[in-house]
Amino acid sequence: MEKRKAVSKHDIMTWYMDYVLEHNDHPKTVFSFAKLNNFEEAIFYEYFASFHAIEKGIFETFFTNAINVLSKSEDYKTFDARNKLLSFYYTFFENLTANRSYVKYTLYKNKADLKGLKTLSGLKKHFTNYINGLGIQMLDIKQERFEKLQKNALKESAWLQLMLTVKFWLEDISASFEKTDIFIEKSVNTTFDVLDIAPIKSVLDLGKFLFKEKFQMN
Repeated sequence: MEKRKAVSKHDIMTWYMDYVLEHNDHPKTVFSFAKLNNFEEAIFYEYFASFHAIEKGIFETFFTNAINVLSKSEDYKTFDARNKLLSFYYTFFENLTANRSYVKYTLYKNKADLKGLKTLSGLKKHFTNYINGLGIQMLDIKQERFEKLQKNALKESAWLQLMLTVKFWLEDISASFEKTDIFIEKSVNTTFDVLDIAPIKSVLDLGKFLFKEKFQMN
């Protein structure tokens, strides 16, 4: 039988996921995996350096699929940061749910430390860049070092929140994972309530005003 010529990155990821779910293990070698799916081994290396790279790529694809869906929504473009993040969560977890068996297998294999899991390193990079681009308002303190610390703290806390949500979803046994939807809404809203800097800015503005008035009076 003539080997397949037109093999895409998506094809290889799909075949890999199918293999893992059917055998409860990853393929032993790239050669055997390519032979099983009737394509040249060299094509594999055009897209991936290893099976671990495929696993990383799959989770990155879950992210990009969610972003692609959101980018087509005119409503999403008008949302504030809070509602954009809520929309991302719901769309991202729809992707995970559509591939739940594979996600459970991969993450339970390394469930001791989801936050530091190397398989999720690509997802973390994409997600934290997404968080950085939401324009979440923070304290405007004209110190570069402090602003950098604020941004890093925001990205790390957002990543931790995502991992906590993934863990909740993995253990959720409610119909249609409705409890996960509730968890998402409450946790994201709570985060933004905590981040609400309007009261802090009001206090700082009052302090500046009083200082200025006292200085002028003296």
